[in-house]
Amino acid sequence: MATHIEQYDCAIEVEREGKIEEAIERLKAIVEKNPEYALAYSALSVFCQKQGRLDAAVEHARKVTELEPEDPFSFTALSLVCQKAGLLSEAEEAMAKAHKAAFDIQRKAREAQEE
Repeated sequence: MATHIEQYDCAIEVEREGKIEEAIERLKAIVEKNPEYALAYSALSVFCQKQGRLDAAVEHARKVTELEPEDPFSFTALSLVCQKAGLLSEAEEAMAKAHKAAFDIQRKAREAQEE
């Protein structure tokens, strides 16, 4: 049986072949069994966005930020999809969280160097 990482790689390859709906279904199956696998939610957000399914794209991007609350990129991705969906206040809030997360990473790195 393939691991969830191998299944993810397969879903990405399927999308590259132009079978985006099949890729989405494969990713949904992955997160159903591995609800903490943020990378699959991130791909779901991107693929749903490509299909114009912005509500689903936002939902998946939100899940990524829940799973990766210290990752600036997750909040940046959420901000971008929220902008496309017309959710401007949420987009601004997500970008502010992205900046804070990036600042926190830099602060922790400086503190580690000072020790």
